[in-house]
Amino acid sequence: MSSAVSDLLEVDDLDPARLATILDHALAWKADPGAVPKPLAGLGAALLFEKPSTRTRASTEMAIVGLGGHPIYIRPEEVGLDTREPAEDVARILAGYCALIAGRVFDHSVLERMASVVEVPVINLLSDRAHPCQALADLLTLRECFGDLEGRRVVYVGDGNNVAASLAFASALSGIDLVVSSPPGYELDDEVVARARNLGGTIDQIVDPYEAVPGTDAVYTDVWTSMGAEQEAGARQVAFAPYQVNAALMAAAGSQAKFLHCLPAHRGEEVTAEVIDGPASVVWQQGANRMDSARALIAFLLGSIG
Repeated sequence: MSSAVSDLLEVDDLDPARLATILDHALAWKADPGAVPKPLAGLGAALLFEKPSTRTRASTEMAIVGLGGHPIYIRPEEVGLDTREPAEDVARILAGYCALIAGRVFDHSVLERMASVVEVPVINLLSDRAHPCQALADLLTLRECFGDLEGRRVVYVGDGNNVAASLAFASALSGIDLVVSSPPGYELDDEVVARARNLGGTIDQIVDPYEAVPGTDAVYTDVWTSMGAEQEAGARQVAFAPYQVNAALMAAAGSQAKFLHCLPAHRGEEVTAEVIDGPASVVWQQGANRMDSARALIAFLLGSIG
């Protein structure tokens, strides 16, 4: 199977077979780093960050280094995206130096515009609509925990945001049954739900988290107030208070349930310290898997696997 995918702007740019191939190689190379190919040997990779991040920058830089490449971290003030020069011009210039462009941006359309004018792969490291690299790490972690994904059940408790959207598409492509439990007014967009179901996914929305979690394989949450929504923090604190993942909610889920969080975490808000630092938590494994999944994704987009 050759890679017919040139960019990754959202998880469903992949199909189930290609997604499984990426996860297979991520697992294999994690076990045997010496088997990692070097498709970026002597080549640069541009990392354009409008938003800061610990995990995204470190994991992507190390993934590129592991593939033999040289990561070039670019801050927004160095570029002046769509102020000093258009995103399309930035993409064209970077493509002249680098074998791929990866961006962590506010507006998803910026990545779409960049991808439309260059032939090198463009990778979404986060946008307002999607966080596909996080979803790949989530799936990798669940495979390590349970051995397979088909028929597993994951309950996402919290904001129906970009993380939840990418998780919905990833779940649909891998056979996971996803339940999203959000306060009224903060649910997944109807378009996201319909798109996930069109991929063949089973996705339900249940308002009460205590009704949603019993028997699930994993409980997943994210911060109540994402970067860029700080002005809503007060209202969100009130709306999301009943959606805290704490010992009572994990007990309702059952002893089999793992806990996931994309990080950073706010202990005492969306999750208690007892849960995130407790035995059910796999968040550090999940965070480390950002590098392993990114490495396999980049190799796939460059045609080294598949």
